[in-house]
Amino acid sequence: MMHSVLLDTSFFVRLLNDADKLHTNAKEYYKYFLENDIVMKISTISIAEFCVRDEIENLPLDTIQIIPFNLEHAKIAVLFAKNIFLSKGITDIEIRPRSIIPNDSKLFAQAHVDKSIQFYITSDTESGKTIGLLNKNIKTNFTFVDIKNPVNEVFGTLF
Repeated sequence: MMHSVLLDTSFFVRLLNDADKLHTNAKEYYKYFLENDIVMKISTISIAEFCVRDEIENLPLDTIQIIPFNLEHAKIAVLFAKNIFLSKGITDIEIRPRSIIPNDSKLFAQAHVDKSIQFYITSDTESGKTIGLLNKNIKTNFTFVDIKNPVNEVFGTLF
């Protein structure tokens, strides 16, 4: 039984743009989660990303829990980022003068730490590649879902 899902920035970009080719899929996922009482969560990181190009008022925050990025998330994000850099063959020399932790690592860490999150929902193909690299060495405890796959294929529902 699902408890909650973490929705990333790309999910909301598709959900809130009815001209986007994945809008219908995003809307069907959103509807499915609402109808099945699945708690939807958004990270403060995704809110910040979203607000670079849109207004916070456009997010459906009345139906979504906000997860702040905290110290426990940061510790896991560092572990994830180091592993991803290593998997990509990126050396310390290439990331100097300072290491930048990619937002994917931070969001994955939040999903991993929050034991109620069973699915990470996105339309970001690149983040799918990143989670694939990470899961080769560190097994995350959530399932990555790309909304390019319709909700009925992923969750076996009939519409």
